[in-house]
Amino acid sequence: MHERVSAAYLCLVSENNLPPTEQRGVHRHLESMSIEEHLAAMHEQTQSAFDAVNSCLPAVQKFVEALIPRMQEGGRLFYIGAGTSGRLGVLDASECPPTFGVEPDVIQGWIAGGDGALRVAVEGAEDNIEGAWSDLKGVKPTSMDTLIGIAASGRTPYVLGGIREANQAGLMTACITCNPSTALEALSAHAMVAVTGPEFVTGSTRLNAGTATKLVLNLISTTAMVQLGHVKGSSMIDMKLSNAKLIERGIRMIQKATGVDENRAEKLLKIHGSVRKSIDQIQGDAHA
Repeated sequence: MHERVSAAYLCLVSENNLPPTEQRGVHRHLESMSIEEHLAAMHEQTQSAFDAVNSCLPAVQKFVEALIPRMQEGGRLFYIGAGTSGRLGVLDASECPPTFGVEPDVIQGWIAGGDGALRVAVEGAEDNIEGAWSDLKGVKPTSMDTLIGIAASGRTPYVLGGIREANQAGLMTACITCNPSTALEALSAHAMVAVTGPEFVTGSTRLNAGTATKLVLNLISTTAMVQLGHVKGSSMIDMKLSNAKLIERGIRMIQKATGVDENRAEKLLKIHGSVRKSIDQIQGDAHA
């Protein structure tokens, strides 16, 4: 090789040593694009998130197959993460009680820096390697519980520390990450690695990595809730009736499941406050 190496070559070598989520993508000079070009290019690149999740489906399946029996025995599911990863975990966990009627402690999301970090970044919180386990201690994890560490980079100290301590405490551990061959993957008993590659805006893992992470979380929690009996057909029969829209949906679900008219469905829903109990009564009356 020539003694004088071009700056462009050095830049390329340096970039190739970076994890995929930190490398520059094919789209450069974003500021020179028209709005139409920008939207089209960004939307097209989003496909990589779906392709990445498709590639790791076998790992997701293996994990969920191990998770279900533990939850059937009363084990809980915890998510830990920082920044976007933490917010996505908290989002998924917080939507399970109203959607599936489970208690809030069944699936829990924990974010570095606490709930305040959901809105405003907490400086240095993700670098606290003891932080996640300290957060979890208050809910007294047991060996029946499962911990998923979420980190697009695969190297967030808050997540690594939590998984390390969970392993020692006998929890089943797993991770969702978007870079291959990371410290987090090595620490986790189940690794779900969706390699999304470079981001449209270099290093902004709230984009494709965030999309892939949300997709994997959807797969895990929804499949678990269906397998645990909180869905009948495709209906959320245990959902919380927390507003008029959901009450109307509940009435339609009762009608579809039993064939009763709207008035009877509404009356029973008011009495029981539960789609499942309303359906059970109607079906029980029919067999009496």
